[in-house]
Amino acid sequence: MQQFGSTQEYVASEQLMASVNVAIALKKPLLIKGEPGTGKTMLAQAVAKSLGKKLIIWNIKSTTKAQDGLYMYDTIQRLYDGQFGEEGVDDISRYIKLGKLGEAFDSDEQVILLIDEIDKADLEFPNDLLWELDQMEFYIHETKRTVKAKQRPIVIITSNAEKELPDAFLRRCIFHYIDFPDEVLMEEIVKTHHPDVEANLLKNAMDVFYRIRSLKDIRKKPSTSELIDWINALQIGGISAEKIKSELPFVGVIVKKDEDLEGLKQRLN
Repeated sequence: MQQFGSTQEYVASEQLMASVNVAIALKKPLLIKGEPGTGKTMLAQAVAKSLGKKLIIWNIKSTTKAQDGLYMYDTIQRLYDGQFGEEGVDDISRYIKLGKLGEAFDSDEQVILLIDEIDKADLEFPNDLLWELDQMEFYIHETKRTVKAKQRPIVIITSNAEKELPDAFLRRCIFHYIDFPDEVLMEEIVKTHHPDVEANLLKNAMDVFYRIRSLKDIRKKPSTSELIDWINALQIGGISAEKIKSELPFVGVIVKKDEDLEGLKQRLN
């Protein structure tokens, strides 16, 4: 069995790698939670690259329904074709388009299926997917066809914990919470994106970053991805390491709320 490991672009903890590999071995969805910007979505990309498999991404929105991931029957196009005498209008299968879950099931090769930010949808959404994720199949009523997974996809589900997920859904998943990286792991993560970053610049930027995160009254803590962007901005701007703590250049890259920006320089100096 193939095993997931860190890639050049993605540094995973031992616990995270173990969770991914357990989910693959047990053939269960992997539910990933964590702060925004901790690399939940990038994990699926890293797993796909590490295992050499295609990645299919189903981005969930507040209006997304479970049916959207299975298939869509384009009745409007069929009516339009019928009005203009198009051939094959009686073949309903021409007007069935598979959704992202359907694509994953219909693939001849095993794929990675990312169901991204599942907690954005309504509360019934996870429960509406229980049968399909359990049985790896669904039924198309219009054509009386059952779409069954040719190769069971590796399913990764992300959540920002904005809503509680149903217990019945949680029972079917392997769960992992991505803890916010400590400074040792963070340095390793940053260096995968900026391998040539100057040591003092990185140290001073990380010192400021973690001090901002430690402030009790900060409303939005800066994320890993924002630190990576900030260091990139500092390098592009030619900012010296000495100016980072005294001037907080480009601080708007990591601090995004007016309340947090107000008085921040005084508190950090």
